Amino acid sequence: MEGRKLTQLLGRFKGNGRLLLLYALLYFLFGLGMNALGIALGIARFTFWWQVFTCYVLYMVPISFLLRKYPFHVQYAYGLVATGILEFLGYTLNTSYAYPDNPIDRFFGIRNFSLAMALFFAFYFPLGNWAVGHLYRRLFSN
Repeated sequence: MEGRKLTQLLGRFKGNGRLLLLYALLYFLFGLGMNALGIALGIARFTFWWQVFTCYVLYMVPISFLLRKYPFHVQYAYGLVATGILEFLGYTLNTSYAYPDNPIDRFFGIRNFSLAMALFFAFYFPLGNWAVGHLYRRLFSN
């Protein structure tokens, strides 16, 4: 039974090459921009630039793609779990760096930094799905 579910899940990716490429491009560009913004505002950054690709493209794109047909609140809820794990691992493994006394720490408190980041980045899934869907229809619909 479980093998069939996995096969069905993986089957959702077949025949969607243009859509997946659009997801990857949009998320990668947005990830580069958000990393640059985090650096410029002194909030946080990835330790290595290529983490934008691994986090935004290899982690967030497949999750976002699988959630795309669900309502906004469901996408956000699953996105919150996904970003919570990502934030936890990033700061635990020191692959993400939060600048000391950053604006989020000052506003919410240092103990709430990762929670604030997870709550914010969970919006990427429903908003990213909306943006990709909108662009895809404009670019590829007849």
